[in-house]
Amino acid sequence: MQPSRRFAISRRSFLAGAAGMGAALLASPTRAAGRPPIDATFLFSNDIHACLVSTEGLAPNCAAEGKTDENLLRHLAALNGLPAMRWPESVAGEASGLGSAGRRIGHPLGLVLGGDLTDDGGGQVRQPREGRQLQQFSSRYQEGPGADRVHFPVYVGLGNHDLDQDGPPPHVDWYRRELRDYVELNHRQTVFYRPPVPVTNYDPLSDCYSWDWGGLHLVQLQRFGGDVSKGAVDALPWLKQDLTTYAADGRPVILFQHYGWDAFSTEVWDASARTFDDQGDGPPHWWSPAERQALADAMKNYNVIGLFHGHQHETAMIYRRGGLDLFKPKAAYMGGFALVRVTDGFMDVALGEAGKGHGEVAFTQAFSKRF
Repeated sequence: MQPSRRFAISRRSFLAGAAGMGAALLASPTRAAGRPPIDATFLFSNDIHACLVSTEGLAPNCAAEGKTDENLLRHLAALNGLPAMRWPESVAGEASGLGSAGRRIGHPLGLVLGGDLTDDGGGQVRQPREGRQLQQFSSRYQEGPGADRVHFPVYVGLGNHDLDQDGPPPHVDWYRRELRDYVELNHRQTVFYRPPVPVTNYDPLSDCYSWDWGGLHLVQLQRFGGDVSKGAVDALPWLKQDLTTYAADGRPVILFQHYGWDAFSTEVWDASARTFDDQGDGPPHWWSPAERQALADAMKNYNVIGLFHGHQHETAMIYRRGGLDLFKPKAAYMGGFALVRVTDGFMDVALGEAGKGHGEVAFTQAFSKRF
């Protein structure tokens, strides 16, 4: 593949019982005989940061940071307007190089989210009950009609803001459980329950899951593959089995999680500056080099064509680390999203932002690679 770029326990134990980078691109991308064809268009976004905490308004500092419902509605208007638009032929005054350039986008198969649905783990209310931030998120980013809802199936992923918040004792894990329950109720199907957006393979221990669009395999890894903080269960054994089961034939694989390989995601403690940055040599802020290597090892020998992530808000990124192409739009509350199309012959990614006008879109970066 030659890329062309532009700018470039309870609950868990019970559910388990009930449930019956370097070499990431080594496998051949050529479609094997009998493998389903691929023509999948989808959206990715991250860092929604729903901020409503009470009838009195937003959490502290949210309005100043732009984490408002008005900005989320602007984001939704941009996403919902995309099917009638065309893939950009030029971006920032240069030819986009996209295989889909000039083609009508059409209705995406889904919107995949890369974490931080909420700003405070569901809402940080005084007593355990459904937090208003999760209510606000679901009232916008659960498929439905009208201008105030997203119009596509939504594949939910969690980030550090969703999972790091402790509740008031003795309900320390209340918010984490609430967010994980939300993921499960939206995606895990059983013999007696069909969720709104069912997936093929759901791990009830880690809440990671996978599904297929034709011959394309997609995997949601939540905060990151291998996370064990705040009571999380390591998903890497599940991921290895998932890839062995569903992607051993060399089909393309796309991964989604919250943390990436950018400078913010990989920052460490800098003792001299007394802060976390990319210059220190102390403990990692978010995830460690060993954790990143463990995930890269789990991907080894599979045809992983890209990983989409969030976490850093202000800068849209298309970059490459250890043979892996990585994509990060701006935060959703800042209007950011990725438009993606994968076929048997190419992968297109266009990073965009909601414009100031209702339903307006500006594409800022483009990436395409041929298979």
